[in-house]
Amino acid sequence: MEIQEIKTGLTLKEVLEHYGLKPDKQNRLNCPFHDDKTPSMQVYYKTQTAYCFSSNCPTHGKSLDVIDFIMHMEQTDKHQAILKAGELITGTASPAGKLTRVALLTNMFTYFRNAVHNSRPAREHLEIRGLDYGKTEVGYNSGQFHHGSRKDEALIEACLKYGLLLDRGHTNNRTGEKAYSPFGKGGIVFPLRNREGQIVSLYFRSTTDDRQARHFYLRDRQGLYPCYPTAVGHGPKPETTKLILTEAIIDAATLLQIPGITNEYQVLSCYGTNGLTEEHIESIQSLTNLQEIIFFFDGDSAGLEGARKQGEKLKGLLPAVKISLVNTPEGEDVNSLYVNHTDSAEELLNHLLDSRIPFDAPNGSLYSSNETVSNEKKEIREQIQPTVPEQPKPTPSETAPQPKPESQKPTSSPSHAASRFDTTNPHRIIYFTDTAHYYVKGGVRQEPDRLQISLMVEGKGNSAYNRYRNRLDLYENKQTERIAREAAEKLNLRADLLELDLCRLADLLEDYRDSRETGQKPESARTTLDSTASGRCKDFLGKPNLIQRFNDLIGKAGVVGEENNRVFLFCIAASYGMPDTLHALIQGSSGSGKTHLLVKISSFIPDEDVKRFTRVTESSFYNYGMYDLKNKLICLEDLDGMKEEAQLAFRELQSREMLSSSTTGQDEKGNNRAYEKIVYGPIASMACTTKGEIYEDNMNRCFLIAVDETKAQTQRIIQYQNQKASGKVDGQEERKATGFIQDCIRMLKPCEVVNPYADKVNLPEEAHKIRRLNGLYQSFVKQMTLMNQYRRKKDGKGRLITEKEDLQVAAEIMFDSIVLKIDELDGSLRLFYEQLKTYIKGKGDAYESYSFGQREIRQALNISKTGLQRYIHDLLSLEYICQAGGHINKGYRYKIVYWDDVAKLKGKVKRHLQGQLDQLEILATR
Repeated sequence: MEIQEIKTGLTLKEVLEHYGLKPDKQNRLNCPFHDDKTPSMQVYYKTQTAYCFSSNCPTHGKSLDVIDFIMHMEQTDKHQAILKAGELITGTASPAGKLTRVALLTNMFTYFRNAVHNSRPAREHLEIRGLDYGKTEVGYNSGQFHHGSRKDEALIEACLKYGLLLDRGHTNNRTGEKAYSPFGKGGIVFPLRNREGQIVSLYFRSTTDDRQARHFYLRDRQGLYPCYPTAVGHGPKPETTKLILTEAIIDAATLLQIPGITNEYQVLSCYGTNGLTEEHIESIQSLTNLQEIIFFFDGDSAGLEGARKQGEKLKGLLPAVKISLVNTPEGEDVNSLYVNHTDSAEELLNHLLDSRIPFDAPNGSLYSSNETVSNEKKEIREQIQPTVPEQPKPTPSETAPQPKPESQKPTSSPSHAASRFDTTNPHRIIYFTDTAHYYVKGGVRQEPDRLQISLMVEGKGNSAYNRYRNRLDLYENKQTERIAREAAEKLNLRADLLELDLCRLADLLEDYRDSRETGQKPESARTTLDSTASGRCKDFLGKPNLIQRFNDLIGKAGVVGEENNRVFLFCIAASYGMPDTLHALIQGSSGSGKTHLLVKISSFIPDEDVKRFTRVTESSFYNYGMYDLKNKLICLEDLDGMKEEAQLAFRELQSREMLSSSTTGQDEKGNNRAYEKIVYGPIASMACTTKGEIYEDNMNRCFLIAVDETKAQTQRIIQYQNQKASGKVDGQEERKATGFIQDCIRMLKPCEVVNPYADKVNLPEEAHKIRRLNGLYQSFVKQMTLMNQYRRKKDGKGRLITEKEDLQVAAEIMFDSIVLKIDELDGSLRLFYEQLKTYIKGKGDAYESYSFGQREIRQALNISKTGLQRYIHDLLSLEYICQAGGHINKGYRYKIVYWDDVAKLKGKVKRHLQGQLDQLEILATR
């Protein structure tokens, strides 16, 4: 059959239906040719083609007709694709009946995944569960895949074979055809994978009978979720050291949405409290570098018993591996914690993980096996949720905000004589009185017109299981009275005393919330240095060559190479508490070490003054307290993932140093009114990106820092990693260096600076956005003065006076950033282009006319296909290279048309700056 006949007789819709692919209402679908979390493939029925816009797709840049689509789906050559297309036209193709279990389930899960976009019930259920279907590998089974135009006898046969359809044993009264029941109909679907990362089974969770939380596993269950810990290219790597085991798949899916957890731990789901299968155990035993297994099961008796049972099993099999248990609040699980504490879920879950307790106890378990079951469970509960003993009334430095004046305190109850109010853990605020113990779960929101809390009340001496829980607004008197009555009835306490306690708790929580609103830190959050530590820091800060000595310390703390970048970033980060804060945008290709550099440099700033984010929602910056971000260092690990609204807020904090928004609230009478919400800066910031040129507004506000991606730097990193693995690097010394740098930063104080040389040193006119860059340069000179404040003189107004050394050091440190501002190419693109020119020049005297293909350059420069495609696209658009032949099927060829000289440019800029600095020295000697 001729190609033209195929294209005329076979539509793209038929091909998509054959493979179980259904576009959404905008004719988009998740691309089946790569791991696609959001629909990136567009279907054009008018031209009978499909196009994937993701640069990660092997088909990127190509419009796929029906033959091309079949060729990629079948992973075959064009001839075989033409034969397959012919079978589809003649109706002789029956692939479903020949599909293996893996092939069928892979195709069906692709269909289920695309169905999420078209199903409102599925999207609503996932939203209720806090699962982002754009980030979570999840599908939805509407039960319609064997009906209407999708009906295919071979598909039905295969689905019956592997359990996706069940034979009802009778015919449909309406159609007279054989009736089938879809397995797991109306459920969200998760894939289970084998060691090779292939889908070998499916798990369905009901969306219509959530009260019983019905679970469905496909017949002959096999595979793990989200994958095998050792599966290459599908999740945890063989060097896994910390493994979290969850009780349910939905809990594992929840944790996988939190980069802060997945960066440190690997996650594996059990199939219930007794669902640690032989397949699980075999995969865990294969982890040769495993150091710790962490059970994060539900906070109920079944979860505790399951963790005990499975923990003892693993302890016997892996005696050298540490077993730990997360203190899950009673009645909660991972997903419910995430859903019920939306604004602080990541922080809360990280806190629970950090507070995990060891499994080991006498006899190698949590408790003695000779005790009764009830006593055993009580002992477990006491270990996981210990009752905090009453303590004497603390001193002011031990508490959060102080109580109101005596005249405002309730005085009719004796229960306040030995009360204790503890906000050390903002997500579990404690208030103890002589009447009862009160726990505020999830903290207090910054809402001035209400005081809504999730409260747990526990009577003194009562069983750990006899507790009262409810949500209430402490500003609602009738609600407070009702809660006090209900709690008193359940706990056998006096309702009037409970009500007085709640009134007192409202006062304390109000003071605590107000202290956060005004930016006052609790004494427990402040770190003060003793005279010995402050003396060492002052001695260090008062000696010459301070910046170079800081650079040496940073190297000792574990930052390998990047000598100029690391000290530049450190000085920018240290500006967070100063009048003129600075900002950095770290550019580099994927895997170049951007995030590692950001994390290490931010570790030198006191922990209480740093906020690190892997994800920022659109309006989150607007919802902080008025002074929550004031003089903080904000670190964004991936600027590329931020939406425009969040980027706008971030830019306003950088340049305007405040956010203001108009929002709606209720007045005292319950009427809606508008009021202004303000979040004050200033902030300092560091952010990472692979696509620096896209963020023009961000670049204007920031110093650009290109990660060193040279082979020499790679060798330095590998050498350091090898030395650390062999024990030649002293981790204790690194931590000491980090702690000392933090103490030095605490000693720096904000101060005004006057620069008498500000009008005598100018940046080169070629600099991009020179107005703003000049402002950045002057701010960095001020920062150099502030870093050296223990060596600088002050004028009559108490201002630090900049010296020529500060200008010289500032110019040397930020020289590369100035060049980046002048250069058309960003850091990683410039590095690639220089390597490309060097390679082409090695081809002989006729190198200027030499043409090259992408495969040739990938092999010569050891660059990934995706990265090279990005570089080629950018160089083409900037007219540094052009196409010089080739074909779309065989690959294009290119040649360089603009041979710039970046070394000459750098030399010109350096001479420009150094000449002015030298002139200052000449003037000073006259």
